[in-house]
Amino acid sequence: MMYRSEIQWLLPFKSFKAQAFKILPFFAFLALNPLNLEQARAQAPFYQGKTIRVIVGYQPGDNHDQWARTYARFMGKYIPGHPDFVLQNMPGAGSMIAANHVYNMTKPDGLTLGSFGGALIMPQLTGRKEVQFDWPKYSWIGTPYRAGHLLFMRGDAPFKNLDQLRQTTDPPRCSATGVGSTGYDIPRLLEDALGMKFKVISGYPGGADQDLAMERNEVQCRAITIDGFLGREPFITWLKKGFVRVWLQTEKQRHAKMPDVPTIFELMDQYKISDAKRRLVNTYLGLWGFGSMPIVTSPGTPADRVKVLREAYAKIFSDSEFIEDVTKKNWEPRPVNGEELEGLAKEVVNQPPEVAAALKRILSQ
Repeated sequence: MMYRSEIQWLLPFKSFKAQAFKILPFFAFLALNPLNLEQARAQAPFYQGKTIRVIVGYQPGDNHDQWARTYARFMGKYIPGHPDFVLQNMPGAGSMIAANHVYNMTKPDGLTLGSFGGALIMPQLTGRKEVQFDWPKYSWIGTPYRAGHLLFMRGDAPFKNLDQLRQTTDPPRCSATGVGSTGYDIPRLLEDALGMKFKVISGYPGGADQDLAMERNEVQCRAITIDGFLGREPFITWLKKGFVRVWLQTEKQRHAKMPDVPTIFELMDQYKISDAKRRLVNTYLGLWGFGSMPIVTSPGTPADRVKVLREAYAKIFSDSEFIEDVTKKNWEPRPVNGEELEGLAKEVVNQPPEVAAALKRILSQ
């Protein structure tokens, strides 16, 4: 019960009788009308008070993990409601475990992001039974860069030139996480296109294990993205000290920081590779338009939430603090937006049968 003195304190400049009949029914209307309460709640941004989970298909410390932790620090600033971000590492099978999980085990509510290998399109094209996703049906958010690849080898490996690598009967061992990873696919492509010989050892959980295997001489070579190699330790120190040597790169033009390393296109000219194999190389490398670490959300996520996530991701690349951060890390982002990735995803699954057969032959060895 409210006494006259209390009402007068609340409304000191108005008469009690006049205002009591106006104000009290108004609050009663708000309190008793569920529709109005629901409308009030609906006006709040969807992401307010929410947490976005980022599932990373690689180990802590890998390039994917470092990138995910970086953009997760900034995206919330540009999402209405400013949600929190948490990361969950889910390594295994060249990040296919994470890709399958995001596709099948997460709600289409825009509260889960996935970061896994861009080459996972290859296992789908070649009909691998481990694939439990349909590439075009992911909701595509973006990728931080499109990058070429390189192959490096320990400096003390018993190979001095590419001819020896083509003629050897004791090929070097290259590490990989699994099919659909750069470490697996690039050596296979080089074998088929250029006649090089490798023994790919797959099944490593992530980059840290492969780094250790290289130091222990369990493996002698590895393929990785150019930006990944140039942007983190131990590769920077390895290269500086001569512990490893870069043998080739897959860009059409030599990278400015590796002017002495030949491209795969130069080598195809040098070894007079057939047109059919050149087409295969171009097709494979063209599929890397997804970049090495595309970011998706669950299939079926409402279009308005996908739009919010895409816009927030795009905006971080103009954020001064983000730019300062990635510059210190020696990263060189070349982002691609989600709309472009969505269109590419629909395009690449419709490869001609002969191309799909050739890819299946290479990647199933």
